[in-house]
Amino acid sequence: MRKSFGDCLFDSETRQLLRDGRPVPLAPKAYALLELLLGRAPQAISKEEICEELWPKTFVSDSSLTNAVAEAREAIGDRARDPTLIRTVHGFGYAFVGAVAEEQASAGRPRFSRFRLALGNQRFPLFEGENVLGRDPEAAVVLDHGSVSRRHARIIVRKDIAILEDLKSRHGTFLHGARIDSPSELKDGDVFVIGPISMTILLLSGSGSTDSGLAP
Repeated sequence: MRKSFGDCLFDSETRQLLRDGRPVPLAPKAYALLELLLGRAPQAISKEEICEELWPKTFVSDSSLTNAVAEAREAIGDRARDPTLIRTVHGFGYAFVGAVAEEQASAGRPRFSRFRLALGNQRFPLFEGENVLGRDPEAAVVLDHGSVSRRHARIIVRKDIAILEDLKSRHGTFLHGARIDSPSELKDGDVFVIGPISMTILLLSGSGSTDSGLAP
């Protein structure tokens, strides 16, 4: 399911919410809520049914659902006091009422892989194919530091394999504490360093769970 609304694109295949083309962090329950509401839009869904979908056979307080709704609204830019996308149906439940368009995947569109780069609390999705790292504004991950070259390094992703390669940068790229001089495979949890910037490669589980670290 690929649905666009406002400045957002929701892609259930890659389990991504994009806003202005950038990934938006979303916890698993808020993601599941948004997926449910979008899939049934503009139908109103009762609180009971939503809770059964999100927390099957589990008792949860009303605040759990309220918090999930609040997070989903914030992620898509919906106003909490005067929502125009996720409507509260008083005494019943919720409905997605924004204008929604079905999007088709384009053969020329880069596809997200299951790899992410962790930089502090930030998570950057990597695409299938080449992902350049550096100061170049067109880089997949922009690293704004004087000791980082414009096109410093790249990560090439093919399915569940990620290869790190230095692009003849001045200050080098370091993996496991050593400067690399040839393409090197990255494993889940590997830490590498570009200039003063340390990053960790993460591989999402096969289930495609949304990366909820802030935060995907």
